[in-house]
Amino acid sequence: MAKPKQIGVVSNYFANIKVAAIKLTSPLKIGDRVQIKGGDETDFKQKIRSIQLNHEKIDKAKKGDEIGTKLNKKARKGYKVFKA
Repeated sequence: MAKPKQIGVVSNYFANIKVAAIKLTSPLKIGDRVQIKGGDETDFKQKIRSIQLNHEKIDKAKKGDEIGTKLNKKARKGYKVFKA
């Protein structure tokens, strides 16, 4: 099986609204499946259902964008984001 490709890193997490800010190193679009990994306890996959850039809803983000997206579970700053 191919090693998952890292596409970004969590730069911030807002627990009250369950939103992660992710600094992208590869493009990402709605419908993509991602895997969030960090620490010993966090490793989950989910589908991207919304992306915001500068508080505006967008369908796809490019390398270098820092986006916000809702997560199903908690994440922390520094957690890695992979294409699942």
